[in-house]
Amino acid sequence: MRGEGSVSARPSGTAARPPAAGTASARPRATPKPRRERPRVPQGMTAGYVVYDRPSGRVVLQGNARRAFRSASVVKILIALDHLESRKPGAPIPKETRALLEPMLRVSDDRSATALWRRGGQRQIITRTARRLGLPGTLPPPASKPGFWGYTTITAADIVKTYRHILDRARPEVRDFILGNLRKAGQCGTDGFDQYFGIPRAVPRPWAIKQGWSGHAANPPRPCKATRASAVLPARARTSAVPDLGHPVLHTTGVLGPGDRRIMVILSTYPSGTTWDASVARLTRFTRALTKAAAP
Repeated sequence: MRGEGSVSARPSGTAARPPAAGTASARPRATPKPRRERPRVPQGMTAGYVVYDRPSGRVVLQGNARRAFRSASVVKILIALDHLESRKPGAPIPKETRALLEPMLRVSDDRSATALWRRGGQRQIITRTARRLGLPGTLPPPASKPGFWGYTTITAADIVKTYRHILDRARPEVRDFILGNLRKAGQCGTDGFDQYFGIPRAVPRPWAIKQGWSGHAANPPRPCKATRASAVLPARARTSAVPDLGHPVLHTTGVLGPGDRRIMVILSTYPSGTTWDASVARLTRFTRALTKAAAP
């Protein structure tokens, strides 16, 4: 029987059994890597997030990756991608179109987004892009609100997949145009809100980012870079077809590090009445913790 009997009891000519594991002559086993601990999401914040490592092709950390959120301005990546991929390969971008795409991507210009949204067929943009890229959780705004591009439904998993498409599958001129503009993201959006929360506050450069915010007043609580005053984000009427309508959302997304090694997407929503400062602080704190937990 295995493991029983003394050496002298073995019949002559039989081979000695290999030493048991744990003896000095046994081959050492590789120490398994400790499982990464997911950081705690701050109280008063609901988040869906993914950190993806491109060299290894693996998800490093994730949580609620397929939870639905309303997109706010993150959808502008999809608007730009749909428009650019519909163009003939190698064709120059007209000056008037560039004048819409660049501010939309860099400083989240809403008027530019609306013009391109209408030009692309509104809800059809999302239907086409979701089908082409295979984004199961990405849905167009309700048919009753076709002009509301910010009511598009997205998930963290789908936005990571979108960045992967841009980085690894899109034509070079499409990739370079989108990421080149996201690398030049300005601190102040054209609506006056400071869009340097999350990744740009928690992660050192290089990065290329697209942020999203929605559910607050038309004007920021203070001008970008101004006083410490805080404003309440008022609730809006709910519609079941739009995720978290009536609650403020803040999203931080982008590619990080030399060679665009990592993709990070954090989508978040907050209770009605949460101040802009409080939600920005929670998202940035969580981004910092997630970056530390996902470090190579």
